[in-house]
Amino acid sequence: MLAKKTSKNQITLPKNVVTHFSGVEYFDVSTDGECIVLRPLQRSRADEVRARLEQLGIDEQDVTAAVLWARKGK
Repeated sequence: MLAKKTSKNQITLPKNVVTHFSGVEYFDVSTDGECIVLRPLQRSRADEVRARLEQLGIDEQDVTAAVLWARKGK
């Protein structure tokens, strides 16, 4: 199967692939430098999201600072 990247850096996943992940809205995207890996995230997997944030070194203070920064523009 092929997927083409658009000028807006978007990729449409082939129907044969997405049918295996019905109901999945978000994917964790990572790379090993050679391959792109998409891992489906379920909304009920809050612990998985927390673990990913921890892995990235993002804590509550970072989130608070980001929200404050984003609200400055309003």
